[in-house]
Amino acid sequence: QVQLVESGGGLAQTGGSLRLSCVASGFTFSDSAMGWFREAPGEEREYVAGISWGGASTYYTDSVKGRFTISRDNAKNTVYLQMNSLKPEDTAVYYCAASEIFGLPRFLNEYDHWGQGTQVTVSS
Repeated sequence: QVQLVESGGGLAQTGGSLRLSCVASGFTFSDSAMGWFREAPGEEREYVAGISWGGASTYYTDSVKGRFTISRDNAKNTVYLQMNSLKPEDTAVYYCAASEIFGLPRFLNEYDHWGQGTQVTVSS
């Protein structure tokens, strides 16, 4: 049974930091590209960051470049999203996702497995 379980969300102040974690099971994590997406109220789910299976390649959407860092630990089947300098516009439900596509897939339909999401709220 495939599972992706996110944790680490919560309430932060503007300028603060949070670290999201996503633990995977039920599939070969080390063979999968991983991504973080977010969905704000009334908005479409958007791609935030991605990391290739070995961690050598990463991608960030423009609005989080220089503030967020994605990383992975294949020994622990875990992907992380370190979020610094948080802004109110970062408020959203954050989802991790796994893809069997080689490289750095960026579209929702390229991801095969999804977590249940974790809420991040940034107060001004």
